[in-house]
Amino acid sequence: MAKILLVDDDPLQAFARKSLLGKRFKDVERAADAAEALCLLEQPQFAAKLGLVISGLHLPGISGPEFVAELHARQPGVPVIVLGNSQDEADDYGAEEVCFLPGTASSELVLSMASKLLQRAARS
Repeated sequence: MAKILLVDDDPLQAFARKSLLGKRFKDVERAADAAEALCLLEQPQFAAKLGLVISGLHLPGISGPEFVAELHARQPGVPVIVLGNSQDEADDYGAEEVCFLPGTASSELVLSMASKLLQRAARS
């Protein structure tokens, strides 16, 4: 099974999301910020298993669209779920591999979208 990378700077929120994801997916790793996530991508074993990234709209030190652009420069085609509060900002993520969900999305919706994107990525 592919690895899911959860990028979230809020420890409590990250714990809750990682616990939720861990109920359905075996391999979930958390990065506290974009810099840590990009460092993880430098590890060949990590990068080879990466199947999905889930990130917030705003990250410390780098904007969400900049993070996703850098992620795709290093790992083209990896699907990303961006959790945010403004649909207007979703337009900043032009990549086909990016799915924008409201930050208030239900747990089931996040899990369902994660499953869908992982299955799509596995077929590619």
